[in-house]
Amino acid sequence: MSASTEKKNRQAAREAGTDKKLLAAQEEARKQAKSKRRWTIGTILVVLLIAAIIFLDSGFLYKNTTAVTVGDESYSPAEMNYQYASQYYNWINQYGSYASMFGLDTSTGLAGLSLQSCAMSDGGTWKDFFLDSAVETLVQNKALTDYAAENGITLTDEEKATVDSDVDSVASYAKLQGYSSADNFLAANYGTGVNTRIAKQAAYESSLASKAAQEYSDSLVYTDAQLEEKYASYNGERDYFDIAYYYAAAETVAAEDGTQAATEETVAAAKATADAILDAYNAADGDDIAARLNEALSEAGVDGECVHNSAIAGSSLGTYKDWAMDSSRKAGDATVTPNANEDGYYVVAFISRSDNHYKLAQVRHILIKAEADENGEYTDEAKAAAKARAEELYAEWKAGPATEESFAEMADEYSEDTGSNTNGGLYDSVRKGQMVAEFDAFCFAGHKHGDTAIVYGESSSYAGYHIVYYVGEGELCSNEIARTDLQSADLESWLTGLTENYSAAKSFWFRLVG
Repeated sequence: MSASTEKKNRQAAREAGTDKKLLAAQEEARKQAKSKRRWTIGTILVVLLIAAIIFLDSGFLYKNTTAVTVGDESYSPAEMNYQYASQYYNWINQYGSYASMFGLDTSTGLAGLSLQSCAMSDGGTWKDFFLDSAVETLVQNKALTDYAAENGITLTDEEKATVDSDVDSVASYAKLQGYSSADNFLAANYGTGVNTRIAKQAAYESSLASKAAQEYSDSLVYTDAQLEEKYASYNGERDYFDIAYYYAAAETVAAEDGTQAATEETVAAAKATADAILDAYNAADGDDIAARLNEALSEAGVDGECVHNSAIAGSSLGTYKDWAMDSSRKAGDATVTPNANEDGYYVVAFISRSDNHYKLAQVRHILIKAEADENGEYTDEAKAAAKARAEELYAEWKAGPATEESFAEMADEYSEDTGSNTNGGLYDSVRKGQMVAEFDAFCFAGHKHGDTAIVYGESSSYAGYHIVYYVGEGELCSNEIARTDLQSADLESWLTGLTENYSAAKSFWFRLVG
């Protein structure tokens, strides 16, 4: 074959697409082009994925979409995150010590709520429970803030400043916890998108709603006859009881499955201890019933002290409630009664019962605390130093005008009671048993306006001295109890009516909440 013929054949082959080398080159080119396209598409997808992650992480969707609409107000997922987390933290603050009894494991924090069933959520989870609570709160707050707008109720500059101060203080706490800013702290602990602005706005709305509800509650007026009728309806359930008791618990024993439980033998031993204490009490003398019960404990070989409990019957008396409320009960009576689980026994001594028809006390005070040592104990020296400081301030007050106004000024300046050192140290509705024993005794000793004294006070949280100033008597305690209950019921009814025309509409973006 001539060269020219071969050349012609190659040309024809190229034209016909049958040249092997050419075909191979063309196939390789196609593979590379396809691979390049796959790489390009993959790269685009990765870039898009990264962009989406960055987009979501920035909180844009959380802040710029609507999760819930109530009336004419829209709430973003970030705002709902704040409300949701707030419901959880508020619940923990109130019931945290009993969380396990409700079936809530708090060790997982917010992250684990969706994995824990909640009996209070109609078969749902704890996440559902707190989400529902958050939505209900928004509905109520919206109804109340609308009511406030219609009735000219607004936050004062001072009230706004208080909100600002409370929210701004988060920055200091955040720094202590190692966060670079308050916004980072809020986002980490309340949810994506939450920041200071959202927290502050929510606080404004909540404060205004509370103010509107309080103003309505304060407007509710009842006659003395209505209050007396309400109190009589309790049939003694709201009477004031003064009780001393000791609880003899049955020892627990380890079972084969590793659990701890009382046995028939340990329950019987607890009953025997309680009976021995009661026998010793009945054999002892003395008008101080609590001291008499403590003496009985010592006689029975028990290392401990009784609890001196002043309580409203319906809320604080235990399994001995019926015994204590028996009309024949008199001072010094005592009994042994099992607890609700019948794995321990109360030794109960009756001191007194009151129908609460006594006048509440109005009193001011200046608290000077003793300094606790490294073990949290209060030495005699620390107590003496606190007493000396109280006596110094008392002498300073007496050397001046010695008026109620000057006392109030000193209370604001020197008192260590944070509950009253911004209102002149005033407690204007003191009930029996509300204060520590010595303070309580002063309040109800028949003083007149302007009577003063220095009294010692000690509780689980402090030890120190109170400079006290008797202001006067308030209303009947029974009337206050009845009024509080009537106001609570009427406020609840009013709120139900106020919110009945409000509903919450959840959007697609609600799923971002929590």
